[in-house]
Amino acid sequence: MPEIKALIGLSWEPKLPTFSSATKNGGGSGTKPRETNQLWKPNTQLVDGLFVPPNNPTKLNKLLKKQLKDTAGTSWFDMPAPTMTPELQKDLQLLKLRNVMDPKRHYKKGNSQPNKYFQVGTVIESPLDFFSGRLTKKERKTTLAEELLSDHTLGNYRKRKVREIEDKNRPAGNEKWKIKGKKSYQRAKQRRL
Repeated sequence: MPEIKALIGLSWEPKLPTFSSATKNGGGSGTKPRETNQLWKPNTQLVDGLFVPPNNPTKLNKLLKKQLKDTAGTSWFDMPAPTMTPELQKDLQLLKLRNVMDPKRHYKKGNSQPNKYFQVGTVIESPLDFFSGRLTKKERKTTLAEELLSDHTLGNYRKRKVREIEDKNRPAGNEKWKIKGKKSYQRAKQRRL
C-alpha cells in the first residue's frame, strides 16, 4: 500500500474554469497566453495559490482605480455615466441644435462635447398648468426626436425654411427671359435684337 505523505503547512490553489480557447482547439502550440484580469491571475502573481496585492503603491493605486465605479463623485450623489445608445445620441444632437428649431427662442452657444455624466428624466406637469400648455397622451413620445417630428408647427417651419434656402441657392439663368406680362415681353424682344 502506498504511503500518503503528511504535509506540513497548507497549500491551496483556486479551481477556476478555463477561459482560454486552448481546450476547444486541443491545446495546440499556437495558443496565446491568457491575459490578466480581475478574475484570473497567472501563477507568477499567486503566492501559495492566493493573489497578494503588489507592494508598489503606484501599481496598487492603478488596481484600486480599476475597481472603482465610474461616477461623478460624492458631491454629485455618485451619479453614474450613462451608456450611450443611438436614441440618446440623437436626443443630444437635437439639444445641441435646438436654436435652429424654433425661430422665437434664442439659446446660448453650448459646449461642443456633451458632459460625461448626465441623467435623462421626464417632466411631469402640474394639474395647475393650463391645459393648452400640457402635452396630451397622444402627443407624448418615447424620445425627443419622435416628439419633434410629430409636431406639425415645427414641420411647417422647417419646410418653409428649406424652401427659402433652395430659392436662394437656385441659379437665376432664365428668370430674366420669362414673360411676366406685355411690357416684359416687349423689353425681352428689344434685348434680343
